[in-house]
Parts: sequence; C-alpha cells; structure tokens
Amino acid sequence: MAKIATWNVNSIKARLPHVLEWLKAAEPDVLCLQEIKCIAENFPTQEFEDAGYSVVVCGQKTYNGVAIAARGNLEDVRTGLPGEKGLGGSDDIQARYIEAAIDLDGTMVRVASIYLPNGNPVDTEKYTYKLDWMDSLKAHAANLLSLEEPIVLAGDYNVIPEDGDVYDPDRWQDDALFRLEVRRKFREILYLGYTEAYRTLHQEVGRYSFWDYQGGAWQKGFGLRIDHLLLSAQAVDLLDECEIDSGPRGKPKASDHTPVWCTLAP
Repeated sequence: MAKIATWNVNSIKARLPHVLEWLKAAEPDVLCLQEIKCIAENFPTQEFEDAGYSVVVCGQKTYNGVAIAARGNLEDVRTGLPGEKGLGGSDDIQARYIEAAIDLDGTMVRVASIYLPNGNPVDTEKYTYKLDWMDSLKAHAANLLSLEEPIVLAGDYNVIPEDGDVYDPDRWQDDALFRLEVRRKFREILYLGYTEAYRTLHQEVGRYSFWDYQGGAWQKGFGLRIDHLLLSAQAVDLLDECEIDSGPRGKPKASDHTPVWCTLAP
C-alpha cells in the first residue's frame, strides 16, 4: 500500500513544524508540496532526510516553488513544462512543476507536484498566463500517458471543478478559479484519460481543501476544493482510498490549505 499526498504549505519555512508533525502522524510515502517560497538551497532538506524522506526541489525566491518528498529514490526528475512561458510570454519561468518516478512497493509510479497559477484578476495578463499554463500542462499530461504507467498529477490546481466544491457558487462565478473557461480546461485534462481521485470515491459536496485567512473563512466553513490528485488509468486501477485531512488547517499559524491524500494498492 502506497500513500501519496499533496499539500500547499504556503511557505515551508513558516510551516515546517506542522509538516514534520503531519509526516510523522500520517506516514505518507510521497508528499508533494506547493508554494514552498524558497530556492532549493534554502529548503530544509536535512529535516526531511532525518524524517526518512528524499527530496527534490524546484524553488524560487519568495514566491511559488514545488517539491516532492518520498520514502525511496526519486528518479527521472523533471522540472518545468515543455514549451512553458512565463508571465506575459516572457522567458522567466516560474517554479510551478516538478516530476519524478518513484518505486512504491515494487511499482514505479510517476508523480508530479503542480502549483497552477491563480489567474486573478481576470482582466489582466495573469489570467491569460493561467490559461496558457493549463494548455502546456494538458500537452505534457497527454505525452505522459504514452508511458502507460501509473501517474499521479498532484497539487494545487487553483480550479474549483463543480458547484459543490465551493461554499457559494454564485459569488465565485467570475473568479479565475471558477470561470467556465477554466473549468473546461481542467475537464480537458481529465478527458485525456485522467481521473480525479477524490471525486471518483466521494460524491458528497461541501468538502474543502482551502479556507482563506480573511473573514473567518475557516471558522465559518467557507471553503474551496482546489487541491486535486489526477490519476492515469494504471493508477486508478490501484486506487484504494482518497481523503482530505482538514486537521492541519485548524492549527495555529496553519497554511490556508490542508493535505489531500490517496492510497494505491499494487
């Protein structure tokens, strides 16, 4: 049984005690991290190694940044998306994608940690950047399927898939996380042959992975489900469980996201 989790920690420096505590309690085999907000040299690699994890990092000073921590070797590591452009079409590529192959109980699983752009405000180049980035992700996700191996594309997608994934759908209609155009692009990735792990096992609505710091959103239950695990057919065949662990969000100085995890049973 292999456990794969994703968590936007909103600064690994600020959230390291929470992350180490969760690693010890939840015992994931793989943890995909987003918004680590540091360059690779400043990532707390030693603390993760002391906890029994190898780490690969695609970092950036102050903003963005993704990483994968795993029990076992991380092989065939790739950073960035083929053909990806930066904001405004520049060559300044943001640290939003890292991928590795990991031997989990004798089965090689390819795992990616993804931090998809937010896209707000929608009347700026940030929204165009989000749409273009999703196109690049779709193209790469399609190519990965040709490997015919278990694939888990995990991360903060900044996409609310359906009405039941947000506390007030009407309020969010024109937000970059919920605009119809964005949701369609998310579905296009699924239609390639991927399955969203949580929704395939859970039909209930009102389960969230993000609560804003503003307006008492956590206390009021005003959440969004924007952190997802997308599985190839080979990974879906192994899917056993998928859950949202809201416990870390209730801790002092918590990230505004909480872990989402699935288990694969080879």
